Amino acid sequence: MANEEKRVWGIHTTDDNLFLTQNVIAIGWKEFGDCSKLEPTRDAYKSHYLKVYPTAKKGAIATSAGMLYRFACEMKVGDFIVFPSKMDRKINIGIVESDFIFNSDAALYVQQRKVKWLKHLPRTAFSQGALYEVGSALSFFLIKNYADEYLQAMDKGFKPAAAMAETDETVAATADEIIESTRDFILKELSKNLKGYDLEEFVADLLHAMGYRCTVSPHGGDSGIDITAYKDELPPRILVQVKSQDSDIKETTIQSLQGAMREGDYGLFVTLSNYTKNAQKYLENTPIIRGINGTELVELVLKYYDHLSDKYRKMIPLKMVYIPVPSEA
Repeated sequence: MANEEKRVWGIHTTDDNLFLTQNVIAIGWKEFGDCSKLEPTRDAYKSHYLKVYPTAKKGAIATSAGMLYRFACEMKVGDFIVFPSKMDRKINIGIVESDFIFNSDAALYVQQRKVKWLKHLPRTAFSQGALYEVGSALSFFLIKNYADEYLQAMDKGFKPAAAMAETDETVAATADEIIESTRDFILKELSKNLKGYDLEEFVADLLHAMGYRCTVSPHGGDSGIDITAYKDELPPRILVQVKSQDSDIKETTIQSLQGAMREGDYGLFVTLSNYTKNAQKYLENTPIIRGINGTELVELVLKYYDHLSDKYRKMIPLKMVYIPVPSEA
């Protein structure tokens, strides 16, 4: 098999012992039944998945059915598999030795394939980028970016210690990917869960976390002001308008905020999207109004996350972690 034909798959499990002692790889979805009885097309798998799990969300249907299809139909004998085991923190690399097997006697992982484990290496043998890719949130996935690194580990002359001795140039990229994926997650959750008045309540909570006293305007008011905020007991008054629309904010929309302001007021415009070029110029020429777009709103969420109310921390579940960053020259 030529190098370019060698596919490298990644897989996760909660049963390390099953994989390592019985020389199999497997995924669950027992209720889904025997994959080999379905027409080998993605559409057939999606249709069957929806029939078995009628309450599944649209995104889950495509993702889960896709994993089942790839495991049963796309994976071939001779492909490589990378399995990060939790019990010993090893990277286990093997080769697929069988076609798809449906093991109805298995307690959980019924969709199986036989595998021959070739190497059991410490995680320190691999770059941070390779570890990040194999740490995918999916149960079963194709390794693309760092497939060559895992294939090189098959070489007889491969020395794990060499990976530790050299500067890992993937650290910076990995850290950036983690940060960007977190930002994407926050913006998606805000866009999905907060529309209209709900976004106004969230912005008020965020401003409160930043140290402002806020009053949310009654719903249905025609003043164009959604929130009134003060930094302390004294002026200036900050009038806030919040828009959850997907399209970019136009200049005329911001002008409506200025029209509601009195002398001495400051304005704040908050949107999950962005501003048109004319609107951006208008904001630049009107320093008493500050515009915050979706990207800037995410940065504020990250900065003041610990001070948000429990309601919104549950909506946007984040965990404080340390990630490696490149050392300064």
